[in-house]
Amino acid sequence: MDGDLLALAATGGALLLGAMSPGPSFLLVARTAVASSRRAGLFVSAGMGVGSILFALVALAGLHTVLTLVPSLYTTLKIAGGCYLLWLALNMFRPGKTSSAELTQAAPIRAGRAFGVGLITQISNPHTALVFASIFTATLSAHISLSMYIALPIMAFVIDAGWYVVVALALSTERPRRIYMKYRRFIDKTSGAIMATLGVRLLLK
Repeated sequence: MDGDLLALAATGGALLLGAMSPGPSFLLVARTAVASSRRAGLFVSAGMGVGSILFALVALAGLHTVLTLVPSLYTTLKIAGGCYLLWLALNMFRPGKTSSAELTQAAPIRAGRAFGVGLITQISNPHTALVFASIFTATLSAHISLSMYIALPIMAFVIDAGWYVVVALALSTERPRRIYMKYRRFIDKTSGAIMATLGVRLLLK
């Protein structure tokens, strides 16, 4: 039991550091919370958390070994993920509402759509899947108890969704929204450029 708790602590710490590192997931949650609504940001965060559950499950099933033995599968996932990030970047480059009043009057992102965007963004990056697999390989023994197969996916959800919920709550307050409205075009174009760079990097890596 003590060994399981130590393994959970080590795995959780590594996953938290990974979640907190800047990337497309963080960028999407932050922009959604500021530009749309707190509710949309929270549903995107939930989608990210469910994506983490899937990554945890496939990591436990030996995804790293599968992708190593079948390079074409990794290449396919990488191309799909890179194209999706470029699509997100294109949407960020498109001109949107230009005033605070127009933004307020615009139809909010539906909960289901926000959740779906968060989920797809999370699972579209095979690099993240490999990070999960690497962390699990490094922190877990070859033979773990059955309870770990339940605890690890739940912990992955709590860590990822919890972190992005904090981000969504912090950035959906009035002051960040005012700052966003003031510099919206610059922020959108910068966010789009970062997202496009991540997509191209994934395609070329």
